[in-house]
Amino acid sequence: MTGEITLRGKVLPVGGIKEKILAAKRAGITDIMLCEANEKDINEIPEIYRKGVNFHYVKDVQDVWAYALTDEKVKDAIDLTITEEKEPKKE
Repeated sequence: MTGEITLRGKVLPVGGIKEKILAAKRAGITDIMLCEANEKDINEIPEIYRKGVNFHYVKDVQDVWAYALTDEKVKDAIDLTITEEKEPKKE
């Protein structure tokens, strides 16, 4: 994900998109989420740099949550559930 978010949750466009795409590709990232206003920047980048990358354009933080947060379980995930501790018995 790249961008800025206002206090009200609106996602704002950022610069340096081409460089960010190249860095993401080098890191093996195949999905990039960015502000919908940056779509024009993507269209100006040659296809060779965009190949193999899926772009997801968002308007606000709710769009980000809808895409980024899933119910998918990770294999061998650590259970971080907090349980209430019981008071030790008084003797």
